[in-house]
Amino acid sequence: MKKILIFLAILISDISLVSATHNRAGEITYRHISGLTYEFTITTYTYSLSPANRNELTIEWGDNTSSVAPLYIAPVKLPDYYQMNVYKATHTFPGPGIYEILMQDPNRNLGVENIPNSVNVVFSIKTTFIINSFIGDNNSPLLLNPPKDRAALGHTFIHNPSAFDPDGDSLSYTLTVCSEQNGLPIADYVFPESSDTLFVNAMNGDLVWDAPVDTGTYNIAMKIEEWRKGVKIGSIVRDMQIDVYRTDNNPPVNPETMSFCVEAGKEIEFSLTTTDADNDLVTQQMTGGPLINAGDSATFIIDSSGRGFSSSTFIWKTNCSHVRRLPYQLVLKSEDINSDISLVDIDNYYVTVIAPAPTGLSATSTSTNITVNWDVSPCTKATGYAVYRRAGYYEFNHDSCQFGVPDTTGYEKIAEITGRNVTSFEDGNSAEGLLQGIEYCYLITVLFADGAESFAPQPVCASLIPGLPALTNVSVTTHDTVVGEIFVSWARPVDFDTTAAPGPYIVKIYRSKSFNDTPQPIDSFYTASLADTTYYDRNINTFEYPYVYSVKIINNTPGSRFEIGEGFTEVASSLYIDIKSRDNRLDLNFMKKVPWVNTQYVVYKQNPSTLDFDSIGSTSQSFYIDSMLANGTEYCYRVVSYGWRSFDSTIFFNSNVSHIGCGTPQDNTPPCPPVLTVQALCDSSTNILTWTNPNNYCSDDVVRYQVYYAMTLNVPYDSLTSTFRDIDTVYSHVIPDNLQLAGCYYVVAFDSVGNQSPPSNIVCVDECYLYELPNVFTPNSDDINSFFMAYNRNNAVKKIDLKVYNRWGQLVYKSTDPNFKWDGKIINSNKIVSPGVYYYLCDVEEPRLNGIFIRNLTGFVYVFTNEAPQTIPQPE
Repeated sequence: MKKILIFLAILISDISLVSATHNRAGEITYRHISGLTYEFTITTYTYSLSPANRNELTIEWGDNTSSVAPLYIAPVKLPDYYQMNVYKATHTFPGPGIYEILMQDPNRNLGVENIPNSVNVVFSIKTTFIINSFIGDNNSPLLLNPPKDRAALGHTFIHNPSAFDPDGDSLSYTLTVCSEQNGLPIADYVFPESSDTLFVNAMNGDLVWDAPVDTGTYNIAMKIEEWRKGVKIGSIVRDMQIDVYRTDNNPPVNPETMSFCVEAGKEIEFSLTTTDADNDLVTQQMTGGPLINAGDSATFIIDSSGRGFSSSTFIWKTNCSHVRRLPYQLVLKSEDINSDISLVDIDNYYVTVIAPAPTGLSATSTSTNITVNWDVSPCTKATGYAVYRRAGYYEFNHDSCQFGVPDTTGYEKIAEITGRNVTSFEDGNSAEGLLQGIEYCYLITVLFADGAESFAPQPVCASLIPGLPALTNVSVTTHDTVVGEIFVSWARPVDFDTTAAPGPYIVKIYRSKSFNDTPQPIDSFYTASLADTTYYDRNINTFEYPYVYSVKIINNTPGSRFEIGEGFTEVASSLYIDIKSRDNRLDLNFMKKVPWVNTQYVVYKQNPSTLDFDSIGSTSQSFYIDSMLANGTEYCYRVVSYGWRSFDSTIFFNSNVSHIGCGTPQDNTPPCPPVLTVQALCDSSTNILTWTNPNNYCSDDVVRYQVYYAMTLNVPYDSLTSTFRDIDTVYSHVIPDNLQLAGCYYVVAFDSVGNQSPPSNIVCVDECYLYELPNVFTPNSDDINSFFMAYNRNNAVKKIDLKVYNRWGQLVYKSTDPNFKWDGKIINSNKIVSPGVYYYLCDVEEPRLNGIFIRNLTGFVYVFTNEAPQTIPQPE
């Protein structure tokens, strides 16, 4: 009720609304307090001489509630009759959701050129934000540069809100239409005319009007959208007034945009000189996150100024708390002091704060693994580390703005480690294993929650320590499920202390049936010397398993029995073919874990007639694709690898035969998903679904589609319809009566053998209002527009709470029937209301994607009757 009285009091204060013309600009920002509680700030810029400036404003929360936001500080007088007013209010929301925060206040200024009848148009601003636990807590951007600059006819006008996001989220900018009552776009609004272009730079927020073609007052709105990890999480709208004057003055000129980078903990300093062609005095002002968020560590100092120039210096002593992925934007606004009109130039400068590289890198190796260690990052905001590796040394010297490790260096990111205090990584290259004789080099960078990454240090390198003995072969010699055989060999140790280990010796053979299991002892033999360097593992199944071997040599001298090279045992596996079935092809992956380098693989396929294996190709990669095969036919393969390793300054070349692997091609590859778009046709209660045909870009046998639909976000999807041709990619979903128009859709494609694609992108539509009220009716018994009644689309709305008031706040009609018909008679009487403007409040229980949502409709209805005009009620 308080909201009603405030709105009506504004109307009563001056029905002509002329004295209420005052709103020039404004925006709504917010910050998170705790849980579901947020503090909102309404900042308005008004005509300072207007008697209509408010001590409080009503703010609508988007959850069917509203509050009064009082002035937070005394109004601030600005030049050119601008007054800045700051209002604050705190609100606790009922739960997660998308909320549109709205403030509307009569009225705009008189004579705005691009808003018809602007003096009678409500000034409204809105902010949209999401409460979602997956997104996390969020604070809106702060707009640091007030919208109070004037433009000159024929000169380019630039305004930048100097938006700073305290959470480090990405921002984008766009023009939008100024809004009126209920936050709706102003009817017949037009963007101001320009001699060349009017646009908002989507990246930096520059509103550029190049150039005004006529003098006068104009209003422009820009939307600042907030993004986190690719998801839009909110937006705020700044509506601003621009006055265009005819003048001979020229605006000052700033230095060109520049970008800087600085390592956290170091100081950055740069100077800026602005000049003025008319030799006017110039003032410089800088805004940006560092100047409000960094305490005394950032300063902007005017060094000198005079006729036609001003020079300044920006200094920032950074620290780890300033590290973030996106650069800090600094906006320099320079204004000349001219007796005719003061003009401004605005330019952007960027500073990226990058975390220092990790220190204390070291690498130690065994015969199978390399362990990298480093010091804890001094940045307490760090969330972990990235580990990069390459084979062979490459010195990487980053430039001042190069964070992370670029692909061009040949380093590959092999791991991300969670936890600032985890400062060690053991690299065994998973199932593949690291290779003997290769120098591996590592770089470590520091990671942060917003995606920021530190500078990279100089690399550290290490090679595996050769095992003793050094394995050189694991080759399948007999292929059989029972009497299979594998040949294992190793290099004879030549450089060890035979005095300490004179022999005789025991050679122990270890084996496992998995790449991930530790080999267990299977055999041993005695030898007087180390000349015996081969072993045949017989009577095993060489079809079903890969085998991994290790060999240990024991000095068996009486009284001195010990393992030679203890702690440096290495492993080597047989070459195993892992086969994946595809449509008319087989994908062969060569699985192995060996201490040597394989440089070539020759692939053999079994001839079904002769049963011999014939060469069909070779590759240096660890995979091979055999295509143009017949689905349903089995094919068998054998591979021979060729490689080398270095041991005791000797190069050992080898070749090893794989297990036999067989596979049958079959079409088990699903089509790729279609891409779906949905267009809502509100007037016809129809949603038009259009999707792409995968046959046009990634498949060749899609034959039909299935469309799925869910009426709300919290119900399962149901099958809606099927199409039976691949070219049928459009579907019109006509919503039945009594159902809402909102809904979510996805599409799946099916190929000729029934493989189902992954679901398409889910598209939800919820843009059609189901309930609308007219703004005029004529209860004069001519049966033409004689009732005030709603348009209840599809009869989807089942309940409302409508109240209609006259201009003095007296209730004249109410109803809870969504299909009401008011004939203009005053409540509890048979008398028609007087002609005039009536204010209504209507709470509509409207079905939306989130379920039933109460939408608050407020507005005016014009009543034309033959009754006497309204008069102010007199007290008894």
